[in-house]
Amino acid sequence: MESQRPSDLARTRAQSVRVPVTVPGGIGSAASDGARAGVFVKAFDGTKSRRRGNISAAFSAFVALVLLSAAACDKSEAPAAAPKPEVVVADVVSKDVELYTEWVGSTVGMIDAKIRPKIQGYLLSQEYVDGADVKGGELLFRVDPRQFKAALDAATGQLDVEKAILGKADIDVRRYTPLAEKGAVSQQELDNAIQAQAAGRASVAAAQANVEQARLNLQWTQIHSPLDGIAGIATVQVGDLVNSLTELTTVSQVDPIKVSIPISEIDYLAFARRRDERTASGKSETAPPLELILADGSTYPHPGHVTVTGRAVSATTGTIIVQGVFPNPERLLRPGQFAKVRAMTSLRKDALVVPQRAIKQTQGMNQVAVVGKDDKVSLVVVELGPRSGEEWIIEKGVTAGQKVIIEGLQKARAGMTVTPKSSPASKPGSKPSPKPTAAGA
Repeated sequence: MESQRPSDLARTRAQSVRVPVTVPGGIGSAASDGARAGVFVKAFDGTKSRRRGNISAAFSAFVALVLLSAAACDKSEAPAAAPKPEVVVADVVSKDVELYTEWVGSTVGMIDAKIRPKIQGYLLSQEYVDGADVKGGELLFRVDPRQFKAALDAATGQLDVEKAILGKADIDVRRYTPLAEKGAVSQQELDNAIQAQAAGRASVAAAQANVEQARLNLQWTQIHSPLDGIAGIATVQVGDLVNSLTELTTVSQVDPIKVSIPISEIDYLAFARRRDERTASGKSETAPPLELILADGSTYPHPGHVTVTGRAVSATTGTIIVQGVFPNPERLLRPGQFAKVRAMTSLRKDALVVPQRAIKQTQGMNQVAVVGKDDKVSLVVVELGPRSGEEWIIEKGVTAGQKVIIEGLQKARAGMTVTPKSSPASKPGSKPSPKPTAAGA
């Protein structure tokens, strides 16, 4: 082998500086001989071939790794199945439903006595505390009595005068009677004496009546309560001139208390039929009991009953006045309060009912979301009947035993599969919901 030039050897070494080649005896510098240079070239060529093989294997492994990673990424990016939404359901129940009707009225005292004086005079004093409980006969007001005492004294004096005149007439009659029999006096004189006696008696009776009237006027200067009750706030002040047209205050008997209700003719007929049914069934009450709803929405604890039905239906309003009576031992009710009265007017046998929350109104239609045995949702159009408390009567569209969604209606769609959970109120052994305070028919 010919020896290479030093410049060629240096170029070859520069190209192979990063390839580790083991040659016995090592590799010399640029001054090495040609034999060693030839050995180095052969070694360099073998190393280069092996490097190409390693690069090809590494490239193949890299491509396979990239393909596996891409497949893994595609698999991880596949969307997972969405969980089924949870909803709360309740059963469609068939039961007897009591339907109530409500009316608006106002409370009225069992007796509302307007207190007015019988006489005219200046108000001297007020003897009670405004708004306090008073007893029958308790003193409320005093009117200045001086003029009435003077009138009584004058009437008493006139009575004495008339009695004296009558006494003179009695003496004349007793004197003239025997004289007239003897002819000592004329019969005319006797007749005059008798007539004077009769006139005297009449004058005495009139004078006695005047005394009694004066005595009454004097008594009426003290104004008493005619009954037990609550005395209102006085409308006059001490020193006012009062007369028989002046209303001083009002005393109301509030236990029991009345409620006056104007009801329509249709409601009256339904109420009367229900009353007749109760009478026919042998119940003691002749009318259904009344419930009273107060202005704050609470239910008055004492039920009432109807006592009076008006004589006629008003031709202008088409209503008839009905009065009910409620016990009022706590004096909670006062005359003039707002009163919403409800009473059961009909009974629906075997009515289908669902909770009010199950009703969904869409574009003028009433729908319920029914969950089938396969847990799929179907929207059903229903026909609503009357409402009783928190329940609706369903006239058409569902059957007893079906399950309707009462919570989660926003998540439910037709054909969707859901996870139904029973409402606590519909589970066996659960307590029934409390009776609603108000309901409309």
